[in-house]
Formats: sequence, structure tokens, C-alpha cells
Amino acid sequence: MLGGTLRTTMQRNPQTIDLLVHARWIIPVEPSNTVFDHYAIAIHDGRIVELLPSHDAKQKYQADSVYDLDHHALIPGLINAHTHAAMALFRGLADDLPLMDWLQNHIWPAESQWVNSEFVHDGTQLAVAEMIRSGTTCFNDMYFFPDETARVADSVGLRAAVGLIVLDFPTIWASNADEYIHKGLEVHDRFRNNPLINTVFAPHAPYTVSNAPLERLVTLAEELDIPIHMHVHETDHEVSQAQQQTQQRPLQRLNDLGLVSPRLLAVHMTHLTDEEIAQFAATGAHVVHCPESNLKLASGFCPVHKLQQAGINVALGTDGAASNNDLDMLGELKTAALLAKAVSGEANVLPAADALRMATINGAKALGLDNSIGSLEPGKAADIVAIQLNEIATQPVYNALSQIVYACTRHQVTDVWVAGRQLLKNRTLTTLDENAVISKAKVWAEKIYAADKH
Repeated sequence: MLGGTLRTTMQRNPQTIDLLVHARWIIPVEPSNTVFDHYAIAIHDGRIVELLPSHDAKQKYQADSVYDLDHHALIPGLINAHTHAAMALFRGLADDLPLMDWLQNHIWPAESQWVNSEFVHDGTQLAVAEMIRSGTTCFNDMYFFPDETARVADSVGLRAAVGLIVLDFPTIWASNADEYIHKGLEVHDRFRNNPLINTVFAPHAPYTVSNAPLERLVTLAEELDIPIHMHVHETDHEVSQAQQQTQQRPLQRLNDLGLVSPRLLAVHMTHLTDEEIAQFAATGAHVVHCPESNLKLASGFCPVHKLQQAGINVALGTDGAASNNDLDMLGELKTAALLAKAVSGEANVLPAADALRMATINGAKALGLDNSIGSLEPGKAADIVAIQLNEIATQPVYNALSQIVYACTRHQVTDVWVAGRQLLKNRTLTTLDENAVISKAKVWAEKIYAADKH
């Protein structure tokens, strides 16, 4: 069976629930490095009721739907803590270039020509389809037309933290920092009561946002109680240029402005001194590691082991498909684990359990959502991913957790639930028309390619 067999049960005086999922293994993430064998998850009203042995679950619960996933491991939904979702439509457009050449000479010109609300809608559909099929149940985005991103995520049933982007310079979304902030606040108000959509201020980077808007965002983030999501210390060039222009490294400037706090998600962080790591740790701020994008753009190596030793919460993201070139969090897990070992020179650094935490509970903590997602615990939202392990590439299974991090691929994801709603069933998307998504992507590709040739 690719997914699982659906059946109904009748027990004597059982508790009635919506859904009962039996699996060969359940990896709850909390407690860490735990694997339950022959367990079940009871789900009702979109939340986890209990994790218990399958034998006991059959006696205790009567569910409207029951899944037997005899060859699967269940994990919490993966949390992609840094994306530019709509940029999936630029996948492969300008490969094998350094960051600033890629950004200034290729991506920004393409964005100025093509990005509009329709582009963001269609690109986000493409991205969320890929993410769901890869086991991602929540993504933290940074892009133009965040209202479109939110609408797509909500219509599909995927959880999203939508970035309220801020820049100093004009784009199709806004003309100056004040307008970016104003429009961002409108998006925040529009979705503030949506159970699947959260908002995050998203100033692009220290080199694209000046002091006054950043100071205002610090105040607004405190008032609205939302995070701030920003590219920081992505390349050596960024750091050295800032020192030449301001006589400060970017992190010091951000800290002086009050931005470095438990609200901050600092993305990339590839060029750090030991002193900066210690100072950052004292603030309670978070780091989002994007190993594959950093490798492809030759941006540098995030010192994950040093950050973790300092007590810094490190989450995991793919970055956009234009610089990765995929949104595959399972692939990112493996890359992060292997790269941390190579950079540190120690094979026991970032073991499988810690890597999985980066992609789940650590992302939830960074977004302030760890009370509701990031682990399989009673009371939390039923954001669950089923991964089939009885395939050639993942046999034999000595440790299901290690097998997921080091051996399995996204094609082994068979079923995905968000808040108890099934978005992927037997490897088939339930809330998106996959053929229509692909057709739209092809239309965009033809237009963009034709224009690029001229």
C-alpha cells in the first residue's frame, strides 16, 4: 500500500473521535530522540488527543476514519523557516552565480518585469504544492504581495507565517518604507484572526533597509506581538561593505537599533565572530540556517555547532527555489546534518534527532508557535506527516529517525495532515489541482524565457 487502508471501527463504549492513525513508528520530537513502536495518534477537532500503543488505541477510541500505516513513520509537520515561495517561478533562471551578481543583475530585473499579484498567486501555488508533497506543513515567507501568499495558503489549508516585507526602494508592491509598512499592517489586520495565517515583519536585509524604518518595526513588533524576519550576515561582502559604509558590522547596527531580541529570526548568519555569537546568544534571538542555498551561492558556512553550543535556537529553511533549487525540507535536513559535521570536523555534531528538531520544534519556537505546532503532543495541532520506509533505499530500518534524516527522500512522503485536514492522501494532493498548477508554471516559463532571449 502506498498510503494506508481506510477503515471504520466499532468498539465497546469507546471514545468517539475524528481520526485515528496507526503507524509502525511515531517520532514525536518531544521528548527528543524518542521513537514509539507500533503506536497510534488519536485526533479530534484538528488537535492531537493522545499518543498510545496501537493495541490500546483500538480499545479506547472509535474514529470516523482510521488509517493503518504499517510501514510508515509519523513525524510532526516540517516547518520551513525561510522561503520566498512565489520565486518558485524563477527556479533555474540564473544558476551558478554569486549572490550579488545573481540578485542585482538577474533576479531583481526579472522581478521588476514580471512580479505582480498573479505571479505571486501562481508561484505560491506551485511552491505550496511542492512543500506539501515534501512534508512541509508550515512555511515562513518573505515576498511581495503577502496578501496573495496568505490567500493561497489559506485556500489550500497550509499553515503560513506571512512576511510583511519592507525595503527602502520602490517596487511594484510599494514605493517607500512607509508604504511597505502601511500595506503590511493592512495584511496583518486582514488575517489576524485566521487560524492558519500568522504575520511576521520582514525587512529584507541591513543593506536594503535604513535605520528609521527598522526602529519603527521594533516598536510595531512589540505592539502587535509578532516576530521580525531578516537576512543577516549572508555573505562576507555584505559585512565588509557595511563596515566601510557605516564603520559597523551589520549585527552591531541592528543590535544598537533594538532589533536583536527574542523576536528576531536572523537568516543565513554565515559570517560571525565568536564575540558576535556570544552577544547574539544573550539576546534570545533565533537563527534560520539555509545550508543548500548558502552552498549554491557560495555565501559561506553557518557555524551551527557553535551556535548550538552557545544556546541559540537554530531553525531550518530552504530559502527560495530560485537559489536552492527546491523546497525540499527532507533534503535540507540531510544537508544540514552532513555540513555541520564537515564544518566542525566532528562526526557526532548535529545528530539526526537534533537535525529533525531544527526542522520542527525549533522553527516553531522561532515563530512563537511552539505551543501549537512543532511536535506530536496532546493538545497541539494535528500537523502530521507520514513517511513510507519499506522501500529499497530505506531498508533495513535499524533506527527510523536516522533513516528519515540520512536515507529517505521526499518521494516517500505519502500523507500529510494540517490541523487534522488531509492535504496529501496516498501521494495525491487533495486541495490543489496539480495539473493546473503545472500548466500555469509552464505558461510563465514560456513568457519569461522568451523575454530573456530578447
